[in-house]
Amino acid sequence: MEEIVVGIDVGTTKVCTLVGRVEDDGNVRILGVGIEPSAGIRKGIVVDLAAASQAIKRSVEKAESTSSLEITTALVSLAGAHVSSVNSRGATGIPGGIISIHDLAHALDQAQAIAIPHDREIVHVIQRGISVDGQEGIKTPVGMHGFKLEVETHIITAASATVDNIRQSVSAAGVEIQQFVLNPLASAEVVLTEQERQAGVAVCDIGGGTTDLAIYVDGDVWHTMVLAVGGNHITQDISHGLRLNLSQAEEVKKQQGHAVRSEIGSEEYFLIRPFGEDKDVRINRQDLAHIIEARVEETFGLILQEIKRSGYDGLLPAGMVLTGGTSALPGISKVASEVLGMPVRTAQPQNLKGLVDKLNSPMYSTSIGLLKWAIAMHDHQVAISSGNKKRRNRNESQVNFDAIKNWMKRLLP
Repeated sequence: MEEIVVGIDVGTTKVCTLVGRVEDDGNVRILGVGIEPSAGIRKGIVVDLAAASQAIKRSVEKAESTSSLEITTALVSLAGAHVSSVNSRGATGIPGGIISIHDLAHALDQAQAIAIPHDREIVHVIQRGISVDGQEGIKTPVGMHGFKLEVETHIITAASATVDNIRQSVSAAGVEIQQFVLNPLASAEVVLTEQERQAGVAVCDIGGGTTDLAIYVDGDVWHTMVLAVGGNHITQDISHGLRLNLSQAEEVKKQQGHAVRSEIGSEEYFLIRPFGEDKDVRINRQDLAHIIEARVEETFGLILQEIKRSGYDGLLPAGMVLTGGTSALPGISKVASEVLGMPVRTAQPQNLKGLVDKLNSPMYSTSIGLLKWAIAMHDHQVAISSGNKKRRNRNESQVNFDAIKNWMKRLLP
């Protein structure tokens, strides 16, 4: 039976529902697309339940229509300043002397046994380091001999009320949430290379309402955070600076915007009609770029503070990979590189199959990433069932190590 996967990216500016089919080569073919302007969501948080539910429902219906499939379950993106993270360790003894997948799961359970405030819930528990009998740097412990297994984890939590509101909004569209996936982790599935993950890299997803950051070192997630600033703040600055309404300001940003003032000619102008004017006015593009550059510099200044606060600023030789809708702004990677003092590139989904006309853009990295994450979940389930079967045959060493390792990097409770 062919595997169908569904992802719903619930953003501040758009809701994107994708339906995909897993191909034999492990890639995904896009069968259905539903893109709808977002409503009732601000900075990743539901502020109007009815409006958010309707936007999600319309997005889901469009995806159902284009795929001719009914959507009942999906992976759903999560962002917002209510998201936070902490590192924790868990340990377990190995009674049989040979480590099994269940021993690894037990150690991860132990790592979760930390005091979480009653108004928060765990979204992700991600393995970021393993040691066996004190020997660190172990990548895949299953099948190894040992007496004590320790796992260091990165635990991501979110405000329960906020998560429940998103859950209710999606549920009202007739869809059950399989898992929540933090935005930058989904995007990383699409935009990072394995070499970047191993070397040390930050992925930065800049959306309309939030900027989401994840730091990868030695192939694993070491730090995550969400800032409540994004492309909408640039739009608001343009609106105030040039006396335009928000829809005009958004259009001007997309059509005329540039993040580096010095790269715009002094004689470049465009026409627009501001508030209080009865005819179009000529506006210098350098003035627009000046407004944008100031906000972009401030945003990456905040990101730099967060990277330094994490203590991993010296562990990022591969620099930063930008994605998300705002990363398409011309000149933004240059400003980012100057502020952060590291190499920066902009990335978007590549090598897509199926209904992909609109999806070759950084703004759909999270949406495509949700489907990739769903495939990793499927591979994990296959690996576990394979492991159980092999164990019954007393031949546990043949468990699919790669699938288990990939899943444990992205473990969800």
